[in-house]
Amino acid sequence: MTTRKIGLVAAAVIAVVLALCTTIPAGAAATLRGLAEAKGRYFGTALTRGDLGNGSETSIAGTQFDMVTPGNEMKWDTTEPSNGGYNFGPGDQIVSFAQSHSMRVRGHNLVWHAQLPGWVSGLPLNQVQGVMESHITTEATHYHGKVYAWDVVNEPFNEDGTLRHDVFYNAMGTNYIADALRTAHAADPDAKLYLNDYNIEGQNAKSNGMYSLAQSLLSQGVPLNGIGLESHFIVGQVPSSLQANMQRFAALGLDVAITELDDRIQLPASSSTLQQQATDYGTVVRACLAVSRCVGVSQWGVDDGHSWINGTFPGYGAATMYDGNYQPKPAYNATVTALGGSSTGTRTGELHAVGSGRCLDVPNASATPGTQVQIYDCWGGANQVWTYTSSGQLTVVSGGATLCLDAYADQTSPGTKVETWTCNGAANQQWQLNSNGTVTGVQSGLCLDVTDHGTANGSLVELWTCNGGSNQQWTLG
Repeated sequence: MTTRKIGLVAAAVIAVVLALCTTIPAGAAATLRGLAEAKGRYFGTALTRGDLGNGSETSIAGTQFDMVTPGNEMKWDTTEPSNGGYNFGPGDQIVSFAQSHSMRVRGHNLVWHAQLPGWVSGLPLNQVQGVMESHITTEATHYHGKVYAWDVVNEPFNEDGTLRHDVFYNAMGTNYIADALRTAHAADPDAKLYLNDYNIEGQNAKSNGMYSLAQSLLSQGVPLNGIGLESHFIVGQVPSSLQANMQRFAALGLDVAITELDDRIQLPASSSTLQQQATDYGTVVRACLAVSRCVGVSQWGVDDGHSWINGTFPGYGAATMYDGNYQPKPAYNATVTALGGSSTGTRTGELHAVGSGRCLDVPNASATPGTQVQIYDCWGGANQVWTYTSSGQLTVVSGGATLCLDAYADQTSPGTKVETWTCNGAANQQWQLNSNGTVTGVQSGLCLDVTDHGTANGSLVELWTCNGGSNQQWTLG
C-alpha cells in the first residue's frame, strides 16, 4: 500500500471536519436532540471527565444530545472521598460542558452501594444516617439549579426483588430510601427525584419489587418523581413487556426514563447483529414515545470505543449507535426513523468527492464486473449516477448494466479496492451514508476513500480506516 502523508493543511481540514461531525443525520436536516425535542422528549448521553478531552466525542455529544449524565463524577467516591472532604471539580466540568452546549444534566448519583468510599462502609451503624443526609444535602445544594434530575438511590434491588443489604439498609432498614428522597428534596426542591436500577425494564420479580416500593413511597407522601430504567441490553433481548412496564409506573403518576441504554453484541459484530441492534434501538425509542410520561432516552456513552461494555463483559462490545471511528451505525438510523426523522431511504444522484469536487465514476462506463471505481469530472453520465437503496446498496447503470458498489472479494482490510460487481445483496455491497459525510462499508466499517488524497481525474477509490480526511467526505445528489 502506498505510504500516506497528511500535511498541515490536511490536518487542519481534519480538525474542521471533526468539529462539524454529525451535525446533520443522513438524509435529514435534524439531530437526535432536535427530533426528540419535537416529540416532547430528550435524548441524552453519558460523559466522563476524560471524554471531555476527546474532540470527536464532544462534537457528537454537543450536537446530537441534549442531556448529559456524568459517568462517575458525581458518585460518592469522587465527591466525598474522605469524611467531610468534598471534591466537586470533576462534576463541575461536566456541568460546564453541558451548559455551554445547551444541555441539561441528570445527576448520578447520591446513594449507591458501589463506588462507595471505604470509610462509609466502615462507619458505626448509628452514624450512617447522619453521614448519608449530610452527603446528600451538601451535594444537592452544590448543584442546586444546575441539575434536571437526581438518581437519588441507585440500584437498590436484588434480582429477586428484595432490597440489597448494604450499609444504608443495615443501618436504617427500608426507611433509608424515603429518608434519602426527602433529604434530596429539601436540598433541591426543583430537581426531579428518581430511583434507578437495571433489569427492571420488563415485568419481572425485580421490577415488581420496584413497583411495590414506589407505591409504598407515594402512599407515604415521599417526594418520588420518577423511575429510571437503565436498559443495558444484550442484542435481541429487549423485553417484550418494556412498554407495558413503563406504563404501569406512569399510571402511578411517575415519570419514567431510559437512563443508560446500550445493546451489547457478541464480537465480532456482523451485519445481522448490527441490524438486530438497530431493531432493538427502534423498539426502545418507540416504546418511550408510546408512554406519555416517558420523558426521554439516554445512551450510556457516545461511541463503541469508549463504552464501559468492552472492559466489563469479555467478548462483547459494539454496544452503542456510534462505532469506534465515531461513525453512525444502523442503530443510529433506526433511532432517527423511530423519532420521526428520515434516515436512509432511496436516494439518487451523483456522489461528489468533497476533497476534489469530482464524482465517483465507473471508468469508461464499463459494464464489466470487477472494474475499480475512480473520481472524475462530473458530467451527469449514467456511470456517475448512483442510487442508494433502502437495503443499503449503491447501484449504478454503467454500459447498460445495473451494478453494485462492492468491496473486492469480501476483503475488510485498509487498501481493499472498491469496484462494481453484479448485485447480490452480500454484506460487502452494503453501505452506510453517515451524518458526517463519510460512506462506510457495513461489513468492514472502513471508509470510502480516494487513494493518497488524490484529486486528479482517474484517482482510484478504496476502503481505508476512517480518519476525517476530506478525501473521505462525500455528498449524494
